[in-house]
Amino acid sequence: MKIFIIAASAASMVTAASIGAASAQVRDATYLGTLVCGKLPFAQDPVRAAIEVKVTGNSGPYTRPVHLPGRGKVAGTETGTATVDGDKITLKGGWKGDKDSYDATYSGTFVRRSAKLTGTQAWTHEGKSYSRTCSGVIKRPLAIFLKKPKA
Repeated sequence: MKIFIIAASAASMVTAASIGAASAQVRDATYLGTLVCGKLPFAQDPVRAAIEVKVTGNSGPYTRPVHLPGRGKVAGTETGTATVDGDKITLKGGWKGDKDSYDATYSGTFVRRSAKLTGTQAWTHEGKSYSRTCSGVIKRPLAIFLKKPKA
C-alpha cells in the first residue's frame, strides 16, 4: 500500500510540474495592446498609444511610442522591462527627450491570454513635475498561432 501511495504522489508531482511548465511556455509571446493615459496640462498629445510587451520566461522588454506635446508627432519610444510573477505582470520604464522626461510604472493581472494594466507616468516638463494615470489591455495571439519551441 505504501508503494502505491508513493507512486501516486510521484505521478501527481510530475503532472503538476508539466502543467506548470506548459502554462509558462504559453505566456512566452509578444503581447500587443493599447494604453490610454490622462491628459497632461501642458500638452495636446494623443492620450491613446500602442504598447508591445515581449515575454520570455519571467521577463522581457516593452516599448510604447511617445508623442511630442501639442504636435502629435512621435518624439521617441518609451522603453522598459516587464516582469512576470505568477499571474501578475509589472512594467517599469520611461522616456527622456530634450526637454521632457518621465518614469512609468504599470501593473496588472493575467486572465487567460490578456492582462489589464493600470499605472502612472511621472513627468518632468520645464522643471515642473506632473503625474498622469494610464490603463489598458495587452493580449497575446491564440496559442495555436505561437511559435512552437524547437525540440
